[in-house]
Amino acid sequence: MNRTKKAVAEAATTAGRGLVLGVTAVAGSVVLFVLSVLSITFVILGIGVFTTPHVLRAVRAHANRRRLLAATWSDVRIPVPYRPMPADLRTGVTGQVERTTLMLKDPATWRDLAWLLVDMTAGAVVAFVSLGLFVYPVEGLVLAAGLWRVFEEGGSYWYGFVPVHSQLTGLLAALLGAAIAAVGVRYAKDVQRGHFLLAKSLLAPSQDQELARRVAHLTETRHDAVDTSAAELRRIERDLHDGAQARLVAMGMDLGTIEALIEKNPAKAKELIAHARKSSAEALTELRDLVRGIHPPVLAERGLGDAVKALALRLPVETDVTVDLPGRAEAPVESAAYFAVSEILTNAIKHANADRVWVDITYAESMLRVSVGDNGVGGATIGSGTGLSGLERRLGTFDGILAVSSPAGGPTMVTVEIPCELS
Repeated sequence: MNRTKKAVAEAATTAGRGLVLGVTAVAGSVVLFVLSVLSITFVILGIGVFTTPHVLRAVRAHANRRRLLAATWSDVRIPVPYRPMPADLRTGVTGQVERTTLMLKDPATWRDLAWLLVDMTAGAVVAFVSLGLFVYPVEGLVLAAGLWRVFEEGGSYWYGFVPVHSQLTGLLAALLGAAIAAVGVRYAKDVQRGHFLLAKSLLAPSQDQELARRVAHLTETRHDAVDTSAAELRRIERDLHDGAQARLVAMGMDLGTIEALIEKNPAKAKELIAHARKSSAEALTELRDLVRGIHPPVLAERGLGDAVKALALRLPVETDVTVDLPGRAEAPVESAAYFAVSEILTNAIKHANADRVWVDITYAESMLRVSVGDNGVGGATIGSGTGLSGLERRLGTFDGILAVSSPAGGPTMVTVEIPCELS
């Protein structure tokens, strides 16, 4: 019974998602395709030079939203292949011309336009099918409940291939609806996955393009990793110099004073001994915090799941952690995932104004996935200068990805995926 309820609930969720995808495909893709064609056509008149970058950015945002839904709803990963814009683009008309030219030369732009055309036709149909497999059976049940009488005088009403004109045919319609509902419960998610696979076939780059993109991306992230490591070493040196080292030096001076006063002024020496003991305890605490910041002992000893649970216990808000890992990843991957979770949770506490946070850690198809959500105010973005942007670059060192869904008003969901094998 519980399994049936769960299956029906999943089918209802899939139907709701199908409605969202269908409406988005019909409304969003149609509007953006028309605007894109008009704007690109008007480039030769000069007007399109000013409108095309804005329209194409909207197209890319629309496509990226579908990429996020594909990964979140159906576990279909669609790479983001857009070429980065140079940082030194000029302003004014010249800059607009360069920006338009670069965007139109990007092969991903034309793949996006082809996807818009397919999304508003075949993509919309597939999305509405996943909705119809849940909604259409309801009509069969309503017909059997007595709605067939409305069509009794006007002739038969066809429900699928069943002509409905009596209670008996109404019951046949209900049976057909039940059969369609069973198909929907079993296959609606697969149909919806087909929608995203169709999008992937158009949005994803070719193998050669993807390989070139990954090589360029990994080269860039390797440089970022080197810079990050150097910055981390400087931080450790600074923390040691300003923290534990300074306390140990002060403690050494106190011990020298104690040695001189122990016979002449035992009371003062005793006071300094207490102060030295306090300094040693504080130095030890700072060293432990520093070591924990480099690589928490619980991470090395008990793995990612227990390390994140220990991290959650120190948070000032209610935090739920769910872990489903059949083994352990390599130490560098575990460390990257742990510090990614730590940074995301820190951002949630500082900026989201949330009172509840949840963390899900799973592994499937050679992919470690960590999802961190909160019920805060939302508005988190991956942009230049943000902590999430730096985190995305560091994850790129492992060929990992970072996806953020954070509408204004919340909730926020940040998903980290790192390809790896478990031992």
